[in-house]
Amino acid sequence: MQYQGVLTKMQTELDNPIQYYMVFENDFIHVNQLLDKTIRIEFLKYQCLACGKNKKIYRQGYCYDDFYKVPQAADWLMRPELSKAHLDIEDRDLDYEKKVQLQPHVVYLANSSNIKVGVTRKSQVPTRWIDQGAHEAIEIVEVPNRYLAGITEVALKGYIADKTNWRKMLKNDIEDENLVEKRNQLKQYIPLEALDYYIENNLETNIEFPVLQYPTKLKSLNLEKTSEYQGKLKGIKGQYLIFEDGTVFNVRNSEGYVVSLTVSA
Repeated sequence: MQYQGVLTKMQTELDNPIQYYMVFENDFIHVNQLLDKTIRIEFLKYQCLACGKNKKIYRQGYCYDDFYKVPQAADWLMRPELSKAHLDIEDRDLDYEKKVQLQPHVVYLANSSNIKVGVTRKSQVPTRWIDQGAHEAIEIVEVPNRYLAGITEVALKGYIADKTNWRKMLKNDIEDENLVEKRNQLKQYIPLEALDYYIENNLETNIEFPVLQYPTKLKSLNLEKTSEYQGKLKGIKGQYLIFEDGTVFNVRNSEGYVVSLTVSA
């Protein structure tokens, strides 16, 4: 079987285990069905997710020019405390910014390699946790806009990590934590503006990933340096494909790359 298309973030479905899909323009792949099969990945060209041109991808699937132009790549995406739509102030595209920023957001704790704090739109729960490879997560507050979520995250960063160790996550070098207890401990650090939105009685969500074999040593596949790779797929976690030889491929980091995928038994 052979597939060809531009890579975008794998779509997911909450199940036991998580179900993964690669969606191309004219086709899609149920990635779980490829476990224990040999996959050959060949890099063909670039295709910017904004302009569609064969221009070198700079970040997040966009060429250099579009990365600094499109609202989907503005600074407030990575730093939600910079959101200004609630003040009616435009960054790159106020209509887009209002659509995204002025909707319910949650600040959460997720445990993938360690407990970390993060922000996402309510509509992206639990997708965001799955993409991070978290095996457990819990909401702390649910606020009406991105700005309030952002300042809450900033306040909590002083007391808990905000980054994931992707190597530990992929090796499954993890420990279960009591996220309810940790959430309660952090309540005292929530800004006054967001304190009324604290979630008191929820339980953590547990997530299982489709992994047959975790690697002990990791080698990251970079399609710009290695344009062709072949290996047996042993797992999917976060947005990574995990292969038998310890090679791991971050699909999301390769958005905008046009590839050919050949699957054999």
